[in-house]
Amino acid sequence: MDGTLLNSMAVVERVWGAWAVRNGLDPHELMISVHGVRASDTIRKLGLAVDPDIEARELALAEIADVEGIVEIPGAVAFLNSLPPERWTIVTSAPLELAQRRLAAAGIPVPLHMVTGEDVTAGKPDPQGYLLAAERLGVRAEDCLVFEDAPAGILAGSSAGAEVAVITGAHAAAAGTPHLTLEHYTDVEAWICGDGWLSLQRRYC
Repeated sequence: MDGTLLNSMAVVERVWGAWAVRNGLDPHELMISVHGVRASDTIRKLGLAVDPDIEARELALAEIADVEGIVEIPGAVAFLNSLPPERWTIVTSAPLELAQRRLAAAGIPVPLHMVTGEDVTAGKPDPQGYLLAAERLGVRAEDCLVFEDAPAGILAGSSAGAEVAVITGAHAAAAGTPHLTLEHYTDVEAWICGDGWLSLQRRYC
């Protein structure tokens, strides 16, 4: 979601940057590790003398209150609207309330079977979220195409057995990936083939 369908970098830098300063951390260094990972998992790995779940909840509340500057990745809404609603979903590390708030701020439709960080016992890079999403969609993960933006998410999608396309328009966390890369969605479109499969194709002028 964040960095894949919408750009929330301005909010992340404000909220997480202030949190980093309060906890004696370098905000720029912290930004490297927060993409695509549940907040509680990020905080836990830092080894600070704080309760990761409490801190994560406070961060989520701050992010829910701040949606200034959140925008769609160019072409994301049109791309999603071109897909059958029962054929796509979102797997996000964000809690449900935050995910809904950001999607609304960016004008992105809420999918039927969204998987959030609260739905899994292990967050990205664990594949649990994508496996659960495939199950809810009624398909095999191997038959899915995952759009991701950060190393943790890319690994989660790959570990689930899915093909991965990397969106690079919001930040450079996944620079150098061997996967298909797209800056945004304005140059691609989805086609429904005669056999019912969806095909992703580049637009050529």
